[in-house]
Amino acid sequence: MAFDGITIANIVSELNSVLLDGRLYKIAQPEPDELLLTVKNNGSQYRLCLSASASLPLLHLTQENKQSPMTAPNFCMLLRKHIQNGRIVSITQPGLERIVNFEIEHLDELGDVCRKKLIIEIMGKHSNIIFCDQDHKILDSIKHISGLVSSVREVLPGKPYFIPETQEKADPLSVTRETFEQLVYSKPCDCFKALYTSFTGLSPAISHEICHRAGGNADASTAALTASDKEALWNAFSAMMEDIKVQRFAPCIVYENGIPAEYAAFPLSSYAAASRKDYDSISALLSDYYAEKSMITRIRQRSADLRRVVSTALERNIKKYDLQCRQMKDTEKKDKYKVYGELLNTYGYGVAPGSKSMEALNYYTGEMITIPLDPQLSCQENAKKYFERYNKLKRTYEALSKLTLEVKEEIDHLESVSTALDIAQKEDDLVQIKEELIESGYIKRKGGSKKVKITSRPFHYVSSDGFHMYVGKNNYQNEELTFKTAVGNDWWFHAKDMPGSHVIVKTNGEELPDQTFEEAARLAAFYSKGKGQEKVEIDYIEKKHVKKVAGAKPGFVIYHTNYSMIINTDISGITLLD
Repeated sequence: MAFDGITIANIVSELNSVLLDGRLYKIAQPEPDELLLTVKNNGSQYRLCLSASASLPLLHLTQENKQSPMTAPNFCMLLRKHIQNGRIVSITQPGLERIVNFEIEHLDELGDVCRKKLIIEIMGKHSNIIFCDQDHKILDSIKHISGLVSSVREVLPGKPYFIPETQEKADPLSVTRETFEQLVYSKPCDCFKALYTSFTGLSPAISHEICHRAGGNADASTAALTASDKEALWNAFSAMMEDIKVQRFAPCIVYENGIPAEYAAFPLSSYAAASRKDYDSISALLSDYYAEKSMITRIRQRSADLRRVVSTALERNIKKYDLQCRQMKDTEKKDKYKVYGELLNTYGYGVAPGSKSMEALNYYTGEMITIPLDPQLSCQENAKKYFERYNKLKRTYEALSKLTLEVKEEIDHLESVSTALDIAQKEDDLVQIKEELIESGYIKRKGGSKKVKITSRPFHYVSSDGFHMYVGKNNYQNEELTFKTAVGNDWWFHAKDMPGSHVIVKTNGEELPDQTFEEAARLAAFYSKGKGQEKVEIDYIEKKHVKKVAGAKPGFVIYHTNYSMIINTDISGITLLD
């Protein structure tokens, strides 16, 4: 998921196809480290986003129009003064560096034609947008870098612009086979690492892909390569470089369990085709990829307060439960004290005063036992003391039997809420979880506020055989699916002995094929606490056998005589409708 030099080569190719010879119609700076350029070309209007954000530097065409500040920053004003209405005459990338040069032709104050360069460097926290004249003298930059910050290069008005050579890497587009072998095979490390540490513009993901196309193992050591392995690796490498030179790109995103895991400017054949989404436009890919990623990040941030409430309550209840379990273990002695008391009443008449113990036959087991005695007390008083201990532990046992059950149910409930927070994908999903925490007493409803409108809905999938499958996102939705949406002959799925979603398969009176059973089980495994496990055991049963316990928390049910299967958590290939 690196914004590498090959991705930038794809972007430059796309920008040349739509922006070359276009005019800069508007220049805006909606963020301190971001520009939004509006370009008119061939009767169409395009928006180009240039972001030098330290956390997410980007360059791509976008449909989004951000609100600009009332007063434009100085850098934006300078660009408007020099290049607004200017014509983009070239868009280039030096080698496979993560740098794009926009050369813009415009009229100066005297009406003479001159050129300026707008350069974006996409280099993580060192990203920058630099404005230069035609002699490569820096006029200004969106970030000023002084000698105190960087000893390699100052980025300040009046300073010369140059690309710093901070890494000894070769240009993969011009490398010869001899140089390739010298650079790669001399490094005692894995093949894919040898590639991306030797050449500019190659990310670990692309290096993995090159090794995969060569038919080899990316994790194999360079020292273990045979002559045929080396031949295949060079051929795969040079074929990809040729694709870049002729601009033969095919951008794609690969998904793992419905979550975007990686993207590249070429098809990643090391991933299954079913998990890959292909794009015609690299800009559209980047917009979708980072929108999905930012949504996931935003949900994690928005749910932080709810997670804190749940984790605090869960920690408190687990401590309480552990203490109660230890106390419950202590009550196991109660029956021993009862036997001591009974044996003392039966055989105690022969015990001499002041004795510290008594041996007697335990008529329950037929074995001789030794009963400790308090020499200060009579035999009857010792028996009374043991009976008092027995009764106290018996009362403790009876109280704890109920309390431990209640606390365990509360722990199970909180863990189910925690799992629901992991499942949540939209802010609407969090609203329903918060409402559950309010009604459970973990969060106080603000004075006078009413119950919020719930708009979150269960996941809706369709199996390969055309059967509709519904997945609850939280306990309330689980309850509704099981006892309102499902009817008697529909099938119900749930991860065994762990919190997770209820999965309902609507049968419409038909018999389910094996493929649908497996897909529903995979959904139940994926939307459970066992999501990170390789295999999860799933219980499944007809809905008519699932019962609600009176007074139980929402979504908690009982069932008997169920079927079970062990299944993986891979849900790629299962169609999500909404």
